This record gives sequence, C-alpha cells and structure tokens, in this order.
Amino acid sequence: MKGCRPLGIEEIGEVVKNFGGKYVKRDRALFLLGVKSGFRISELLSLRIADVISSGKMLDRVTVARKNMKKQVEGRTVLLHPDARASLREWVGQLDSWGVPDDHFLFLSRKGENRPMSRVHAWRILHGAFEAGGLKGKLGTHSMRKTFANRIYEALNFDLVRTQKALGHRNINSTVSYLSFREEDIDSAILAI
Repeated sequence: MKGCRPLGIEEIGEVVKNFGGKYVKRDRALFLLGVKSGFRISELLSLRIADVISSGKMLDRVTVARKNMKKQVEGRTVLLHPDARASLREWVGQLDSWGVPDDHFLFLSRKGENRPMSRVHAWRILHGAFEAGGLKGKLGTHSMRKTFANRIYEALNFDLVRTQKALGHRNINSTVSYLSFREEDIDSAILAI
C-alpha cells in the first residue's frame, strides 16, 4: 500500500495486544511474521504449514518460493525471529489440534477450505488491531514490511546495501523508498557539519 507508514516499537506491542476471537493466534502469527521477516502480504499468505514446520519441529528459516515472490525472479529465505517463532508455534499447535494437514495453507481462510485468507481480509484484521490500539496515520498490510525495513536499517547501522539484501530488492532505489528518513535526523546532520 503506497504511503503506508512503519510502526514504532511501542505500536508493535499495542497491535499484538489487540487481536481477538477464534483466530487470535493466526492473526498474531501473521502480524509478527510480517514485521519480523519483511515478507509482503501476498508472500505471507502463500506459505503452507510445511514451510515453517518439518517432522514436528519449527524450522530455523522461512522460505517463500520464487513463484510466490513479487517479480518471480528468485525466492527469499529469512531467519525466523524468536517472537515470530513463538507465535507460529502457538498457531501451528492450534492447527494441529484441528487436524489440519501440513500441506495446507498456514494462514487459512475462515471458510475452512484449503485456501489462504484473502489480502482484503488480512487488511481488515490488521486495520481492526490498529484502530483498537488507537494508532493513527496511513496504516495497512504493507506497514509490516515498512516496519521491518526501518528496523533492519537501524540494526544494520544504516547500511543501505545490506538493508537492500535483507528486503530482497534488486534495485537500491526500491529500498530507499521504504525507509522513513526523520526530518530531525537530517537537521542534526546538517548542524553537525
């Protein structure tokens, strides 16, 4: 979603608290995997249970196949963050208790068939959590990816090239468009020279 803003650390915590209902574990897992991996919503929804668990064990890394990536040039593998891992473990445990086979979609539709929830439904879920948390501004499913981009950029000491690699971008201009440059940081840099 063009123009979506990233979330701050406190906002992430607020969103996590505001999921509810029968599918709370699914919704929380979707959100945490999104903000901790940087996958696009369509990439997240393409995942199957077997993409995160094998022989009853949670995998260390999550791979989205090339056919499910934006330009279908190559797949992307991301280390599974502990927060996302814990949330996925809860959700997969619930799926297991329902008898859902590992070849089914990870983020199942409520309709009970082997198909993922729609992007629109994912937006509604996140929008509800954003509103319940009192978050303002332009927020949507792409806010998860933008949050990841900004957090990884800071964690990599503002290294644009490694951030580009983490996001799986082929063009560095795409990476730059994801990052939120704070006006006060630019002002401070100008005053420092």
